[in-house]
Amino acid sequence: MLKRVIAICILLLVFPLVAQAAPIKQPSLVIVNKANNKLAYFKDGKMIGMYNVATGKSNELTPEGLFTIVVKAKNPYYRKKNIPGGDPRNPLGSRWIGFNALGTDGRTYGVHGTNAPWSIGKYISNGCIRMNNKDVEALYEIIPLDSKILVTMSNKSFVQLAKENGAMPKL
Repeated sequence: MLKRVIAICILLLVFPLVAQAAPIKQPSLVIVNKANNKLAYFKDGKMIGMYNVATGKSNELTPEGLFTIVVKAKNPYYRKKNIPGGDPRNPLGSRWIGFNALGTDGRTYGVHGTNAPWSIGKYISNGCIRMNNKDVEALYEIIPLDSKILVTMSNKSFVQLAKENGAMPKL
């Protein structure tokens, strides 16, 4: 009888601690779907935003896979044509969110703004993912380094892709 009372006391002490445990946080995930040139951002198991983007002129130019965001820069410098950040001629726009595709260091492939807003929604880039400057600025502020980015060509919904990649609970 004493063992039963002790067991009940332990359960009464432990149960409130288990019941108050913090919910499991889902990792941040950016998903770029080249099939419809859209980008979605998921945080804590919820879609935070969806944006129109531009991707590569050909399917091969924008690499597909699950990558890590490793670089963020405001007013990035455009090395190829020696154009400083903030210059209206700079094709990278106002923000750079670089990811480590194909063994690069986050400085070759990225999500960035543009000085050609008419290009959004098209297959036109040399491999990067272009966004309107106001959209990439909003994303830049909330996405942490080391977040994952999935670049795909898929007919699946963003929610389905997020579940498959651990950014939403699989109920």
